[in-house]
Amino acid sequence: MSQLNVTTTRLLSLLPNCSSITHINQIQAQLITQNLHSITTVASTFITACKTLGLLHLAHLHLLTQLPNPHVFTCNSLIRAFSHSHIPHVPLSIYTHMCKTSIPPNHYTFPILFKSSADGRDLRQGRCLHTHVLKLGHWCDIYVQNSALDLYASCARMDLCRKVFDEMPLRDVVSWTGLIKGYRNLGKYDDALIAFEQMQYAGVVPNAVTMVNALAACASFGALEMGVWIHECIRREGWELDVKLGTALIDLYGTCGKTEEALAVFDRMEEKNTFTWNALIKGFALAKSGEEAVWWFGRMEREGFGADEVTLVELLSACSHSGLVDVGRQIFSSLSNGKYGFLPSVKHYACMIDLLARAGCLEDAFKCLREMPYEPSKAMLGSLLAAGKTYGDLELSEFAATKLVELEPGNSAYYILLSNLYAEMGRWDDVEKVRAMMKERDLKKDLGCSSAERKPFDQVDQLVAQ
Repeated sequence: MSQLNVTTTRLLSLLPNCSSITHINQIQAQLITQNLHSITTVASTFITACKTLGLLHLAHLHLLTQLPNPHVFTCNSLIRAFSHSHIPHVPLSIYTHMCKTSIPPNHYTFPILFKSSADGRDLRQGRCLHTHVLKLGHWCDIYVQNSALDLYASCARMDLCRKVFDEMPLRDVVSWTGLIKGYRNLGKYDDALIAFEQMQYAGVVPNAVTMVNALAACASFGALEMGVWIHECIRREGWELDVKLGTALIDLYGTCGKTEEALAVFDRMEEKNTFTWNALIKGFALAKSGEEAVWWFGRMEREGFGADEVTLVELLSACSHSGLVDVGRQIFSSLSNGKYGFLPSVKHYACMIDLLARAGCLEDAFKCLREMPYEPSKAMLGSLLAAGKTYGDLELSEFAATKLVELEPGNSAYYILLSNLYAEMGRWDDVEKVRAMMKERDLKKDLGCSSAERKPFDQVDQLVAQ
């Protein structure tokens, strides 16, 4: 073996074990003096070592100053490292350097760049890359197409995402999953489920990621029957209920009020995380089973799982819907005292105000609203409005309705609420003032709309109140 090969092998073994910038600098000196940095394997390993130590800027500087014409593999490695580190703009600057130094990109370059643009929600940059891909003839690659599809979905441009999808001559499971995920993230749950059905008709076998996104869309859309069908497919195929898949099923059943089925899935899961427990507690909260939610929260703590902000929101919500005022006060007090490692957010205050308002503790609810370090939200004011009407405190309802109008002056529903409230109080002059205000702002009463799933989950009817 030549001396050069010995040195190269030795450096390749040393790089993964570097523990400081001093070690990296010493090895970098060897690379330069022995002219080894142009070897793609060495350069890639050097980049990985720099990334591990948080020294990617050093690798970037090395590429620009020591390698006047680096191999595309080296450039791709550096772009990938910066992309995974979520450092914006650098991947594109490396690509710009490649263009200026006439280093032709390949079909591995653009998926990494698209991912970087998607992570940064940089639509303009992504569309420029799309143009480059077309000009350079790399668009026929399905990995490039899938990465462009993901970019547009991440930037909430489902029109462009769908256009890319429809023009693809070949679509794999990644293509379909990207489309379904994009619709689901944008709240277009019906479109997500339609795409999932079309995927079945196309004969493309879904993977676990597809199923998780389809189940999430079912949960959000209330499409229980389709969710059950997906669960049956999972059982029929003998898939393991890993954390993500199991949690998605628990969330589906819990959201649709099927707590027994949620518990059955929970018990079959070998591995659980905080998200799994949150989904279970949320299910009990929605089912107004506050005592069970509190019990499972206690078990969660006993088994060593730390609560996060979502856990406490779901728990306080469960207490609110079940009238567990004292338990809710105790949980909120512990949260405020830093027991869980974070202080109450606006959502926790909203749950606490709702809890107190529902229980008729109107003075405490108003005090909580007044003393919190946040501006009142629609949820908080809505709780006070409803409680004021329920318990006959019309002045509190008036306060809440007036604040809602100030918060969203373009929402006609709040004007109607305030007008009706004044009518109930016999304040007809104020009723006329509110109506005049609506007319002046050209506001009209909105139409009501509801939806219902029809068997066999292939159609959703929408009912509009005229």
